[in-house]
Parts: sequence; C-alpha cells; structure tokens
Amino acid sequence: MQYHLNGFRPGDPTHHPASDTSKTDTDVLIVGTGPAGLTLAAYLAQFPHIRTRIIERRDGPLVMGQADGIACRTMEMFEAFGFAHLVRHEAYHVNETSFWNPDTTGQITRTGRIDDVEDGLSEQPHVILSQARVHDFYLDLMRKSPTRLEPEYNTQLTGLTIGDSVTAHTTQGDIQTRYVIGCDGARSVVRQALNIPLKGEAENAAWGVMDILATTDFPDIRLKSAIQSRDQGSLLIIPREGGYMVRFYIELAKLNPDERVADRDLTETDLIAAAKRILHPYTLDVKDVVWWSVYEIGQRVTDRFADTAPDDPPPPRVFIAGDACHTHSPKAGQGMNVSMQDAFNLGWKLQTVIEGRADPVLLHSYSAERQAIAQDLIDFDRDFARAFAARGTDPHAFQSHFQKHARYTAGVETGYASGRLTGPDTYQGCATGFAIGKRFHSAPVIRWADAYRMQLGHTITADGRWRLFHFVGDTDHTHALRDLIARYTPHGADPDAVIDLRTILQSPHRDTRGHHTLTKGALNLHDMEKLFCPDPAADIFDSRGIDRMTGALVLVRPDQYVSHVLPPQQQDTLVKWLDQILTT
Repeated sequence: MQYHLNGFRPGDPTHHPASDTSKTDTDVLIVGTGPAGLTLAAYLAQFPHIRTRIIERRDGPLVMGQADGIACRTMEMFEAFGFAHLVRHEAYHVNETSFWNPDTTGQITRTGRIDDVEDGLSEQPHVILSQARVHDFYLDLMRKSPTRLEPEYNTQLTGLTIGDSVTAHTTQGDIQTRYVIGCDGARSVVRQALNIPLKGEAENAAWGVMDILATTDFPDIRLKSAIQSRDQGSLLIIPREGGYMVRFYIELAKLNPDERVADRDLTETDLIAAAKRILHPYTLDVKDVVWWSVYEIGQRVTDRFADTAPDDPPPPRVFIAGDACHTHSPKAGQGMNVSMQDAFNLGWKLQTVIEGRADPVLLHSYSAERQAIAQDLIDFDRDFARAFAARGTDPHAFQSHFQKHARYTAGVETGYASGRLTGPDTYQGCATGFAIGKRFHSAPVIRWADAYRMQLGHTITADGRWRLFHFVGDTDHTHALRDLIARYTPHGADPDAVIDLRTILQSPHRDTRGHHTLTKGALNLHDMEKLFCPDPAADIFDSRGIDRMTGALVLVRPDQYVSHVLPPQQQDTLVKWLDQILTT
C-alpha cells in the first residue's frame, strides 16, 4: 500500500480526507444495500467528483445475512478493495469436502474426501462468512472514503420516470439522477419499472436451511459435507465461522405442480426432524436455532440487465444487478458472489463514462457481458441441484460432478466472449497462463525496490485504473510504453492515473540494476514500485507460460479481467485497441 505521495499524513492511511461536498447533483442512485449495491457503492464512493447516493427500504444495516459462501474469485476482488485479510482472519476456511452415501445396509457412510479447491487455482481461499459481515466491511470502506458515503435508510423506491435524466420517486421525495442501478432483490421495484420479467421455472422441490448450534457424533460436522441418504433425502453441511455454528441445507419434500412451499406450513421443528432422519444413525442435539427458512428451488433470469438492449442505439441509464436479474438455489454458494461481480463489472464502466474517458456506448457492455454469465449460472445451478438430490446406484456420482465443476464454483472459470473489451486470441501464445477474457491469474513475484515477495495480482486495486503488465523478453519496451500511455492521460494528471504500467524482468532481483521509477504527485516523488523480478520458488515466466524471447503485454481491465495479450512490439495494435475503448 502506498501513501504520503502528496505530503505526510498521520493516522490510518485507509481513512481518506473528506472531499468537497458542494456537489449536490446526483450522478448515480443505487437502490438496495445488498451485496451488489454495497459493492457498487464502495467502488464509486472513492471518486469525489462522482455524486453517489444509495437508498434502502429497511431501517438499518443487515444484522444476519442469508448468503455465506465466498468463492476464491470473490476473495481476489476483496483483495482489490483492501479487506481480504479481514475476511480471511474471521471466516471459516473450506479446506476439504466429504461425501456420504448409503452402504448396502442403507446406513450412510463416507465415500470420499477431497480438497475443496485444487492447488494453484488461486492464491485466495474459499471461505464462509456471514453476508452481514461482508456488508460491514463495505460500509466501513464507504465511511472512510473521500465522499463519506452513507446509506439512506427507510427510503423506499416507488417508481421511475426516464427521460434525458432519470427521476426516482421515493417515499422521501423525488431524486434526479443520471443513472439508476436496481440492486433491490428478487422483487425489484426497478426491474418492475422497466417491465423486464424474470424468466425460468421452479423445480417443485422444498428445501430448508438453518444455522444451528448443536452437538452431534457425526464425525465430519466441521467439514463441508454432502450427504445423500437412501430414502430420507439429502443434506449439505456448511460449517460456519466461529468454530461452533453450522449451516444445514435440508431436502424436505417434492411439491405438486400447483403447490407452493408456504402451503406446507413447515417449521423449524420439521427441519430438525428431517436432518435427524438423514443423519441417522448419528445423533443430532440442536441447542439453538440461530436462523431458519424454507424455500423452493428455481432458476430465473432476465433477458437484459438494463433499460435498453445491447444492440439498441440509446446508451442505457437504468440497470439491474444481483438478485434483481437472476435468482437460483443457494446450495452452490454462487448468488452473493455473482451479484458482487455484476457490480464490479458495472462500477468501473460507470466511473469511466462519468469521468468522460469513454463514450456512454461502453455501458451497453454491462448487460451483454453479465447476462451471458447469469445464464451460465442458471444452467449450472439447475444441474447442480438435480445432481445433489438425485438417487442412483453410483455412490461417487455427485462427488464426480462436484470435482468436474470445482473451477466454476471457485469463480475462476467466468470468461467474457471476444468483443469490444475482450481481444482476439491471435497472440495468446505469448502468455498462455493469462487467458484473454478471464480474470488475471496472480502469481508470486519479487518487487525489485525492496525485495518484497508478493502476488503480482495484488497490484490491481479497485481504483478504476487499467493495468498493463510488460513481461520483458529480449528487449525492454518500458520507456516506449510510457509514451504510449501518455496518450490517454489527462493533462496534469499523474502518468499512471489511467493506465498503470508494471514491468516484470526475467533476471534475479539481486542482479537487476534497472531503475523503472516514475515521477508523480504534488511533490514530484519517485514511485519505485513499478518493477518486479521472478520469485525463484515459482518463476512467473514459467508458471504463466510467458514467451521468454518475445515477452508479452497483458492488458487488464479495472475489474481484474484480461482484455488483451500482445507481443511488446505490437504497440500500434495496442493503441488501436485502446482507442476503441478510451478517449484521448
């Protein structure tokens, strides 16, 4: 973390000086303080010149959240926001998953136990932590941001009027704004105002979920465990943070085509009884039910995520994100994760357009990119839910299904198709380990200036900047690339204000003499943290398939996804690519 660039400032460096609050016009109105809404709010709050407001119908912050699974990819995003270490410290870490099936006598027995995440998939773990605590971390970021953004509680959206600007009608009065983002859940008022329906179907199956404090002789109670009984249903165990609490997802009953789960009048007593039947002959003594609910399995998604379709001429002004545009079962732990990625995708695009660094047509890419991802999620969730509830003769069937899709559940398989922001794979061979359209897969390096061992991906912070990683082959192009980047840098801004260039050499750090410093800030100080060398324990050129003769340019979007891979000599091609995205 770098600070003191523009003068010494004592105290907590994450607590930024308050910005000028004279700007009263609203640029972005966020509706809802769920995971998507707070991700977007925390991102935009750091830009003083963007006036952001966030409203919430509830009377205060979430106390107990329903979502709890945090995928490796989401932890990578939390690293960019600066609080991944807080989550790691507090959360339950999912290290292994066990699988239980009936034996020949019908008694459940362990049939498998595997690593939950394969080695090398991410430097970040898969963890479990209450959604409410994630909200707390975002709210803290917002309070420390230059804009001191706070949610406006007890404020219900009642409708929208869309013209040259957008008027949001609320119980506290009208709000004029440039953009509205509906992060207001499955019953989204914003979605209803846009007349965009959720499409899909229910599985006609009732499930229960409960967080409990209990004692049991079931041996894997502190492991993520998938249990499929012979005739009593299935149970998924998710240990919770704190060492004692555990979450159960419990298969309850099939529903008739015209029946709703509410018609069954199920209670927490029914959930406990079903869990005991599935766990038999192991015992379960529930001491306290912290929270419980029943739900129907279903998968639904909207056709678009904005007021205009991606192929319509007018750039969109109203968007939906998270559960407002895709709903599914909770067992695969994807809902909160995908919702936050929706917001991260949209946040940098709104910021770039509002700052005048891109044409508003860029905003079409949000719906184009994220609707495809949501449809993939719906398809995956349907298969996952059916596989978990299936009965068959192969006791390893669900374990095989779980392993086959482990990269997807870790969040690292998300990929964007070739288009305006995702380049062709013409030169992918220069860096085979940085797949175009997928997230930047971090690897260890040594920072040359201070010999600090770190993850290269951790230089990508959620600050709206593009990253250009220059892996040096037989020629160092750093100085020419700096001249190229100046094309996109506003007059008077720091040279890395829009595109942050980082150089990675092949030589050991103790043998490297080059000073790739950058002069910046009000005091014209030297930023010496732009140059890196391989970590001898895991050379990044080998682990990420970098062509040692040619080298590689890896261009990364502000949301950590690889936009393009090129040989360093193809600087004209890089300019043509950036010119179609950024203004000069």
